[in-house]
Amino acid sequence: MEIKAADVAKLRQMTGAGMMDCKNALVDAVGDFERAQEIIREKGKLVAAKRADRETTEGAVIAKVSADYKKAILVALGCETDFVAKNAEFQALANSIADAALVVFPTDMTGLMATRVGGTTIEELVTQQTGKSGEKHAVPYYAAIEANYIANYIHTNGKLATIVGFNKQVSNEAGKDIAMQITAMAPVSLSKSDCPQDLVEKELEIYREQIKQDPKMAGKPTDMINKIAEGKLGKFFKENTLEEQIFVKDGKITVTEYLKAVDPEAKVTVFRRFSLND
Repeated sequence: MEIKAADVAKLRQMTGAGMMDCKNALVDAVGDFERAQEIIREKGKLVAAKRADRETTEGAVIAKVSADYKKAILVALGCETDFVAKNAEFQALANSIADAALVVFPTDMTGLMATRVGGTTIEELVTQQTGKSGEKHAVPYYAAIEANYIANYIHTNGKLATIVGFNKQVSNEAGKDIAMQITAMAPVSLSKSDCPQDLVEKELEIYREQIKQDPKMAGKPTDMINKIAEGKLGKFFKENTLEEQIFVKDGKITVTEYLKAVDPEAKVTVFRRFSLND
């Protein structure tokens, strides 16, 4: 049957698929728009399945904060190449996902992927974009936080971002400074008290092995080795917990000391950071 250009354009507007994909889908569906849409969706799923093992280290990481600065989301849309990541359509999809997430505010990835944008779930949109571009698209990370005041920062490469919550409102400059600190220095936790125990144990094991390799420690009791290893944790916490890190914009004070100078009562309560290249 003859497929009219107007019908192809209509299907393209409905699905966002390429002109040839729309024409072929209409041919296969014998002009049935509903079936044609199913064919396009199926194609996206097929492409996604074929490229499931590909890495998505390019893309966009977006941090958005609500108008009252009390809610924020951090979401990443990944793809395979920088060429696709810079495409206007890709950037529009990434931002539409972020906008929908901030409005609906799902608590986890499952909720995010089920969130609808213009009647279509985010999961379906990502699959459709995979079919249209021919390379894998994925949402590797999503987080949502609430606090009395939230700041954000997106690195200039667009692939690394942070959201950070405070117990009270701080100046825009202070909020940005702390968000930039987290972005640059990648702390693993807020303080040593909430540092993941498995990470602490891993560091202790490394220290124990280093100590055992020292000829001077040959034959020393295990208790002594453990105490020395625990003593070495101080440096680890100083480098990897936000409160104890050296403030990058000064170099002589810690993040805690910087915040106290800004406002003695101000504290960071939560943060999330994600990089497509980590």
